[in-house]
Amino acid sequence: MHLKLILSAVIATSLLTSCSSMPVVDAPRNVIFFIGGGLGLNTMTAARIYAVGEEGDLTLDTLPDVAFVKTYSNNAQVTDSAAAMSAYMTGMKVNNEVISMSADTRAVKPAANGSSACGSGNGKPVATLLELAAQNGRATGVVTTTRVTQATPAATYAHTCHRDLESDIAVMLAPGGAGYNHALGSGLDVVLGGGTDYFLPSARGGKRADGRDLLAEMKSGGYAYTATAAQFRALDARRIQRLLGLFSPSHMAYDLDRDVSKEPSLAEMTVKAMEVLARNRKGYFLMVDGGRIDHALHETLARKALQDVVAFDAALKAAIAKARETDPELKNTLIVATADHDHTLHLNGYAQRTGKTTPSNPGVLGLVKRYSNGALAKDLDGAPYTIIGFGTGEHRLNASRAQLARLDQSTVAAATYHQEAVVQTSADRETHGGADVFLGAIGRGAESFRGTIENTRVFELVRAAAGL
Repeated sequence: MHLKLILSAVIATSLLTSCSSMPVVDAPRNVIFFIGGGLGLNTMTAARIYAVGEEGDLTLDTLPDVAFVKTYSNNAQVTDSAAAMSAYMTGMKVNNEVISMSADTRAVKPAANGSSACGSGNGKPVATLLELAAQNGRATGVVTTTRVTQATPAATYAHTCHRDLESDIAVMLAPGGAGYNHALGSGLDVVLGGGTDYFLPSARGGKRADGRDLLAEMKSGGYAYTATAAQFRALDARRIQRLLGLFSPSHMAYDLDRDVSKEPSLAEMTVKAMEVLARNRKGYFLMVDGGRIDHALHETLARKALQDVVAFDAALKAAIAKARETDPELKNTLIVATADHDHTLHLNGYAQRTGKTTPSNPGVLGLVKRYSNGALAKDLDGAPYTIIGFGTGEHRLNASRAQLARLDQSTVAAATYHQEAVVQTSADRETHGGADVFLGAIGRGAESFRGTIENTRVFELVRAAAGL
């Protein structure tokens, strides 16, 4: 009898231990998918040094499960954001510039007046993770620092043959109106970012040629609308069914330039979105896009790019902390953070360690100093050069660099300094790079992310973890 009691106790203890490590299947299943626009490994490394020094860690660095992701698209070695995000959201490789359509879809640029020219028979829509979540009864949300109609956020909820058809993409968000994407059910629960241009008619200062006022349509459809940081911060998420926040006509400001009285941070938007979405007892799917990292890199403005990485990382940190408030061990929450593609930013020379960037220390933004003696390193023209450079970009000197001998640390560390490039392009046209990108994950199903994987495989792993 004594032995039976001992065995019963052992079995009970074993069952309790087993159960405590298992997900609570009846609890909400939440997915938060972070995408850093153009956040390649070199940019991530530079941002780490910029923010916390060589030995420090970003939140990205602390994610326990890691993979590397191949980014090539259906027709290009180097992807654009539309094809890259479509692969994550649909599990299908598509052609560059195409938004969440089948692989046979040809990218057709819009007409001069901005109208669609896709043509009949040019591919078909492919279901996205966000749509699958909506059809499963879960709440859905999109948060971005770009226009909400730009390629990356659009790939979660829209389907079109070209990313530039932003007027068409906008109507897919407006429930009940012509062109609405009915795969979204009653509509996204949260939409936060920039881009009133494509929601307002030209008569009201927007870019819509059809005369529709999508802001009015969405407000009449039950969306609480906010256009300023003050309004946004005053919102009580417990009283909101659906939230639309557009804080600028086009993209939101770079974090380094952001007026905190006018625009909320990416972290603020992320947490508020989570609070609204959490009202759904079945769970939610939230996409968070640090899209302006990509734009600063295209402009070869390293300081602005790195600061936007820091803002993206802060949003990730805030999301993990917020999720742990109700799901301490993240047994029913999967958080994934990755990039859509690489850029051509690189770190030059054998620079001595710089530590983090401060008002008195340019850090990784500065000139290369030799690790052996701290002297400025010089190229064959006898001129100093920066730690950060670009493979492509607008700032290339097509002559001897000797005239740059007077470059100083304050000049090259400025927010408006364009780092030098190897291959010259027109302004704002630095190109993407084709290297694999980092992916980190934490929470439910995160252990599935490992090794080097296709970006389409990410879709499969997220879907499985979320039970979609």
